[in-house]
Amino acid sequence: MSLSPLPVYADACGWNALLPPRPPRPPAQGDIRVKYAVVGAGYTGLAAARRLAELDPQAEIAVLEGTTVGEGSSARNSGFATRFDAKVGLSPKEAARAEQLNRFTGEGFDYLLAGMAAGGFSCDLEETGRILGAATEAGEAKVRELIDGAAAQGVAARLLDRAGVAALTGTTYYRSGARTESGYLLQPAALIRGLADALPAGVRLYETSPVEAIEEGRPRLLRTPQARIRAECVVLATNAAIKHFGVWRDGLVTIYTYAGLTEPIAPERQERLGAAAWGLLPAHRLGSTLRRVGADRLMIRSLYAYEWPIDSRAAAQALKARFDRRYPELADVRLQYVWGGTTALTMNGSPRWGRIGEGLYGSAGCNGAGIVKGTVLGKRLAEMIVTGDAQEALQSAYGRADRIAPEPFRTIGFRLVSAIESRKAGAEM
Repeated sequence: MSLSPLPVYADACGWNALLPPRPPRPPAQGDIRVKYAVVGAGYTGLAAARRLAELDPQAEIAVLEGTTVGEGSSARNSGFATRFDAKVGLSPKEAARAEQLNRFTGEGFDYLLAGMAAGGFSCDLEETGRILGAATEAGEAKVRELIDGAAAQGVAARLLDRAGVAALTGTTYYRSGARTESGYLLQPAALIRGLADALPAGVRLYETSPVEAIEEGRPRLLRTPQARIRAECVVLATNAAIKHFGVWRDGLVTIYTYAGLTEPIAPERQERLGAAAWGLLPAHRLGSTLRRVGADRLMIRSLYAYEWPIDSRAAAQALKARFDRRYPELADVRLQYVWGGTTALTMNGSPRWGRIGEGLYGSAGCNGAGIVKGTVLGKRLAEMIVTGDAQEALQSAYGRADRIAPEPFRTIGFRLVSAIESRKAGAEM
């Protein structure tokens, strides 16, 4: 199985830049023989490796990370987590499915908490609640729908008017909002670094070890620049990059998204940043995410690029323009860090997951909800491998990803849908 190039990020991850330097683990070298090889040290891969070690404690396990932990896609998200499925978990229209999905989401969240406790590290996890902000009339309909869904699931939520949103976020940009009591913020680079450094005995983590080829056979042979790894079972936990292994290209698209983190804001201006800790998600999927980071910074996440990254300067300019619309009184504040990251989307929002072939398993298509969802999918994938459990309940809850039209129709369709959705999003962007 020969590979095409993997995504390369032009800019350092801002979350990682806020942390003290971490010496990476050495790359894989020479001939290595293991029972399990996990490709990708993100949330899915680390959860799979950890669960494999729990279920098969005598096994040798290798985790191969193409970059360094903290600079990959898993650290490049917005740092939101919840016990409720991010897409359907509070949907009044799909209440029965939401309840089913929420059980798996809660399992993933608890597995994360157990990993943090075992590793004894901090990732600034804080229960802050979550705000859905509406800047348009259509967005306000989404807010009302969320209030109804929260009530159906027994989750405390309250409706916010413009002043209520401003009191929490420091901006009068939003017409209204909904605040659910359940919702957490965290430092994603600190989380993924902590999980990687707390892997159980028997799991060897190799960084800067991109897999360049996977050869068929039992055992399978994985080649990196400096090593040949033979493994009885291979787990592909690379999300969007799984397509570069020639797997599931008919069901996934790669999306680049971008985030900007402000420079520290002077103490005398920090009252403009709203409450001590908050996170806001947009009412439209193409909208902008906001959150407060520590005492003196704000983060904005927005922009979507299909398959190829945006020029760094163009991304920074677009993010700054969206930040200035929300905080015109902070227009002089610069974005100190701007970075991109990839995610994998599927046509219907369901992941591609499970057995690919003899001794080969994979998970991809988190659809922008990777921290908790990726964790439970990695955990359950390990359970499928070791116990033989087909995981029918999980597959029923999440569903199966639909096929996507081949090129060039895929690109044409994405551009058309993106243009339509951008018009609908309007001021949410």
